[in-house]
Amino acid sequence: MEQSPLTQQPRPDAFQPKIVQLYDELLDHPDHIPGEGFWAEFFLLRPDRRALRERLDTLTADALLALEAQTRQLFARAVSVLLTGRGTTSSSHSNGVGANGHRRNGSAGRVPGRINGGSSALSSRSSSKNGAATSPPPSTTTLSFSSSAIENTLATLATFLSAALAKKYSNPSSDVIDLLAGLDRVDAVLSDFVAALDQLLRHGRTPTIRRYAVDVALAVTAGAYQTTLLTYFIQRDLFPSLIKVILDSPTASVSPFILVGLLANYNKFEFQNPYQLRLNDFVNEKAIHTILWGVGDACRGLRAQYIDIQDDLPEGWTLSSTLGMIGLGGSSKAPAKPVYDAETAKKLFAELPGDDAAVLLATYDFTHANKLFCFNLVTLGAQPVPQATKDAKDAKDAKDAAPPQAQSQHPHSTEPPISSFVSLTSYLLQHAHRSPRATLYAHLSLMVFRLLVEDPALCKRLCSNDDNARVAVRLCRQRAPHLPLVKTGRPLAASILDAMVDGITHNLRRRLDVGLYTLLVGILLRLVAHLSRTRTRLAYVHWPQLFRALLGLVRFLTTYAADLRGPASATTAPGSSAAGATSATPQLDTLVDHVVNLLALGLSAGEAFLPTPASYDDLFYKVVETGEVLEKFRDTYQLGGPRGANATATATAAAAAAAAGRPATNSIDTLLSVNAHYKQLLAEGAKGGKGSRIKGVSSSSSSSSSPLTSLQVAEVIKQGYETLSIQATAGLDSWEKYREADERTLLKKVARTVVTDVRHKVEAQG
Repeated sequence: MEQSPLTQQPRPDAFQPKIVQLYDELLDHPDHIPGEGFWAEFFLLRPDRRALRERLDTLTADALLALEAQTRQLFARAVSVLLTGRGTTSSSHSNGVGANGHRRNGSAGRVPGRINGGSSALSSRSSSKNGAATSPPPSTTTLSFSSSAIENTLATLATFLSAALAKKYSNPSSDVIDLLAGLDRVDAVLSDFVAALDQLLRHGRTPTIRRYAVDVALAVTAGAYQTTLLTYFIQRDLFPSLIKVILDSPTASVSPFILVGLLANYNKFEFQNPYQLRLNDFVNEKAIHTILWGVGDACRGLRAQYIDIQDDLPEGWTLSSTLGMIGLGGSSKAPAKPVYDAETAKKLFAELPGDDAAVLLATYDFTHANKLFCFNLVTLGAQPVPQATKDAKDAKDAKDAAPPQAQSQHPHSTEPPISSFVSLTSYLLQHAHRSPRATLYAHLSLMVFRLLVEDPALCKRLCSNDDNARVAVRLCRQRAPHLPLVKTGRPLAASILDAMVDGITHNLRRRLDVGLYTLLVGILLRLVAHLSRTRTRLAYVHWPQLFRALLGLVRFLTTYAADLRGPASATTAPGSSAAGATSATPQLDTLVDHVVNLLALGLSAGEAFLPTPASYDDLFYKVVETGEVLEKFRDTYQLGGPRGANATATATAAAAAAAAGRPATNSIDTLLSVNAHYKQLLAEGAKGGKGSRIKGVSSSSSSSSSPLTSLQVAEVIKQGYETLSIQATAGLDSWEKYREADERTLLKKVARTVVTDVRHKVEAQG
């Protein structure tokens, strides 16, 4: 029998997808310029984003620049597909279609690699280096790419740009320009690229296309944040398109909102950023509601990451859980969450919060720029659940009596955005010390609260005791000591006060984050000052824990003063001038003043806002108990007026400060005068003097000069009000309003952190 001319090919060990073969062909052969057939197939195949990422990650910055002929073609062909996706256009990437969809004069017949019949897209340097001619220009016949091809192109671009822009280039701006277009064509290519993204964001055929377009914009914004390429996104206003994406896809509103935040922060201290102006003028409440609900979802997701490591709230009683315990449950029990040892949990906590924490930067910017956004942040209820979800939830609620989690005007909804935001902040504050990244996000959240409490109308809403203003907030309880657990709804200010107290308690370190503590105590001071001015008795029962935390902070600042001031203060001899004893950081002086003024405000005006006389008595008891520490605190920080000033200068400065509507440096004399008053009464009571006539102090106990019991001291404090005269410093309830320029350095650090997180977020999409 004649042998068949067909021969069997050996079976490969592993089959490789065709698209991966194309990646290898593109990146492994610097001298080969792909042709038309290659690109037609390249964008029609579903991308393998992980394989592309792996191959790009193996290349160094110089190695990738050596492939600039290939990368330029990849970028140009991709832009061609995106431009076609806007409508019926030529298949070339720049065939004369402008940003508004109209053809530009003199650009007919323009093809990839040519501008009006001009020079090639590839620079002469790259052509001579690679020794290969450019591929023939594609035809200008009208093509219509399918939605899947556009989705494939966007996914490929997101991965390519994310990996390529993450490289460490010697000259980032010029090298990235060489990589994507070349200096001679960068304006045309990048302008068309941004215009195509703008149109896809507005008119993308599918939600997937719009979502991928956001990912591509995020990849470029995060990757090129320190280069000049972002000016193309500044010149082309994407804000209306991003708002349209948010309204069209409410469940995917976080990514476009993060993009708005990054664009609004780009060089905003160097020039008038147009996105900042957009935030200032924005009045679309429907869009604001959608954004806030998305922020709330993101906050709950970030909080869930902490809870997955350590569930800090015991499971509530339900009928199904009880039946399950005795084997009568109708459904299988959910798998138990893993329990981590302390060291493992510590490492896991250090990696949090997740990448979606980048949404906090955009939230801060909107809060700072837009009063309407602030109002809705404070007042907006939870997002109503669709009817199908409501019916399912009603059926479940009829079976199980679940404990209350969050209360709002919508009976079938989750917690309001502000509740989720306060809750996440409490988790950030308890773990802020674990990493610089967590600290920055904690700072950012506190700056939002500072902006809210400095607005009198919003602060009034936060402190309202009305039923419709009460919200249940899940506060972090992952580290002892815990504040008493509260599950019912209460004024938002009460939850904010608790979060601030937890932040003060759980971040005490010898290398103290003075800026964080200045924010924490400053927010407390502003809230208490509002309560004092308006004589509002807030429904808040944790005042003893609040004042205990403040006095504990005083003790800490006194003990570790040398560490906080820095090396310069360690050489200051006793009795030297106060100027030499001032802190190395001005923020430490501000923190000291805030703590003293807050305690003095409580003593002088506590009757106006503390809920009961017992709470007022407890504050005096704590101050008297800490008397010796307060005296040492005064001497350590040279308090009693402007540091280094004599008595005359002190009085003059206090009067000038009062006239200007701001507090004098501090009110340490108020605290010490109260302490001295009661110290004298207690001494007399112990020796049988005037204090012995106070109820509860018997003559027999006083005659022997025995120490007074805590109950006897409390009785002395009550009776001592009759002879007590508190000279509070004028302007104690005033402060300097927030100025963003003062936080310039911090906000730039936050922006860099957000850029890194967005890079990780885009990488994770692949």
